[in-house]
Amino acid sequence: MLRSMMQVYVKGSVAAVNLYREAFRAEVLGLYPDEDGGYMHSELNACGQILAVSERKDSLTVGNTMQFCFHFGEGGEEQVRHAYQVLRDGAAVETPIGPCDWSPCMFSLVDRFGVSWCLFV
Repeated sequence: MLRSMMQVYVKGSVAAVNLYREAFRAEVLGLYPDEDGGYMHSELNACGQILAVSERKDSLTVGNTMQFCFHFGEGGEEQVRHAYQVLRDGAAVETPIGPCDWSPCMFSLVDRFGVSWCLFV
């Protein structure tokens, strides 16, 4: 296998790419615009993981059965806190940032694009 990636389809792909780029201090690997001003495909290097974002053309399906989880490990608290500060704007916060039974620093939320995230050390 050459690589694996996480792919997400959202309404507002340009804004989503900008949000995730800031949240994860991600490097843009490729931007492929569509005819409507969004991205038919884009790729970010988000902390060593490939996050692909594409514009959703049809209506979104209600409900979310997936969550993107990033485990930063010991010493990654600053990365988790930074991502939380960026992603929480317009998000539905499920678990505010703080300690839990299995991590001294974690959060979970559904961002303003409907993507579910759980980040922890």
